[in-house]
Amino acid sequence: MDSVFKALADPTRRLLLDRLRLQNGQTLRELCEQLDMTRQSATQHLDVLGQAGLVTVVRRGRERLHYLNPAPIHEIEERWISGFDRPRLQALSAIRNQAEEYAMISESTTTTVPTYVYVTYIRASAEQVWRALTDADLTARYWGHANVSDWQPGSEWEHRRVDGSGVVDVVGRVVSSEPPTRLVVTFEDNPDVEPPREPSVVTFLVEPHEDIVRLTVTHENLPNQEMLGGISRGWPAVLANLKSLLETGDVLPQAPWEMSGPHA
Repeated sequence: MDSVFKALADPTRRLLLDRLRLQNGQTLRELCEQLDMTRQSATQHLDVLGQAGLVTVVRRGRERLHYLNPAPIHEIEERWISGFDRPRLQALSAIRNQAEEYAMISESTTTTVPTYVYVTYIRASAEQVWRALTDADLTARYWGHANVSDWQPGSEWEHRRVDGSGVVDVVGRVVSSEPPTRLVVTFEDNPDVEPPREPSVVTFLVEPHEDIVRLTVTHENLPNQEMLGGISRGWPAVLANLKSLLETGDVLPQAPWEMSGPHA
């Protein structure tokens, strides 16, 4: 956590994070143009943010896209902000951010919804993380839904409630399955919507290093800001629960909406 505080102590690095918060997935050139900064200087600051886990780089062809990763800041919040304090702080934040909300809504009407990227580090093996992602009984424990499939490319998968109702909230197909390092699925939270819309795509990338695994979840092709808001709340909660289950054997106490996962 020391590296996170060190990275956040510099105003230029905080400004880079602010720019990524407004428009995630920017190239180095785009960031430099916005901040009137040299490539060398921006690269040095981004390297520090990357080492702290605050920025994640995703390659798209020859480009390197930079994404804000909220996981370390989420961990700071969980450590020092109790459930008792959170409602009061949220009320204060709502007042402070009310003026900013209109600017964000105005901008969202003219830009595409960005890709969402979340990174977490888990003290487990790649095989354990893969099983947690694909075993219906395990997903039921930390997600509140059973992810059901044979996980072969082209197969269907279902995100099924475990309350006995048999309701399926998300369906999709397995695009790619490379155990234990890479799983790509389509994600259709409302397949009956009219007119039909192209499904979003979720990629789980499992990168082992000694006894630690870096798990990167990339959610692409989001249809609207509403779904972006839903998954921005859902993925951190789901992945924190997954991490807790693998590292401690138990899940975190969470509210029902957090357990429901990243839905629109």
